[in-house]
Amino acid sequence: MANAHFPGFDVTAANRIDSSALRGAAQRVRASVCRMKIRVALPQAEIAWCRGWLQAAQADVLMQALLQDVRWEVHRIRMFGRMVDSPRLSSWIGDAEASYRYSGTRFAPQPWLEALQPVRTRLQDETGHPFNSVLVNRYRSGNDAMGWHSDDEPELGAQPLIASLSLGATRRFAFKHRDDAALKQTLELGHGDLLLMGGDTQRHYKHALPRTVKPVGERINLTFRQIAMRVSSDKSG
Repeated sequence: MANAHFPGFDVTAANRIDSSALRGAAQRVRASVCRMKIRVALPQAEIAWCRGWLQAAQADVLMQALLQDVRWEVHRIRMFGRMVDSPRLSSWIGDAEASYRYSGTRFAPQPWLEALQPVRTRLQDETGHPFNSVLVNRYRSGNDAMGWHSDDEPELGAQPLIASLSLGATRRFAFKHRDDAALKQTLELGHGDLLLMGGDTQRHYKHALPRTVKPVGERINLTFRQIAMRVSSDKSG
């Protein structure tokens, strides 16, 4: 059935998961926050797409600040058993204790930027969920991409809430079920759109930002997370 506080967010019997972080988040997001709410109905997942969470002018200002102020890096990641340069620019930002291990590499956080604090505060106020870190990815063209993966590192806990904010060029964002190839969904995430992923989404689904041959401008994606604890993890991807 639809959530009365987040019109269009489908919570079927198959989706209802006790202690779901996303259910609380969806209930707290006010109807006035978004221009448009999109129903993302995938079993064993809790996903809400809030289009226009940031107004265009706000998104413009934030993107320009990030392009200028973020310390962009090419992260080294493990793929198919060897270390390679990731096909995008990235920066791990957060509280001092929010270090994060992904794909064979430990990332120490850069300090929070002033431009990110209002976004972090608004997300925490509207979802009722803390966020002590954010991964910022910069896709310079359609050749920059993110392969299939789940945000299921031990530091994130069993049912993490991931708040993903898109800025810049619209890009295709895809989900696929780990075990059932018929369960898949593709979204066109645009400038200022917010995507919430919670519950068992990371346990059952992978997601990706595929390459495209179409001419597209730059895109920045911010995925806000809560690092629960320092746990050693060596994930290959």
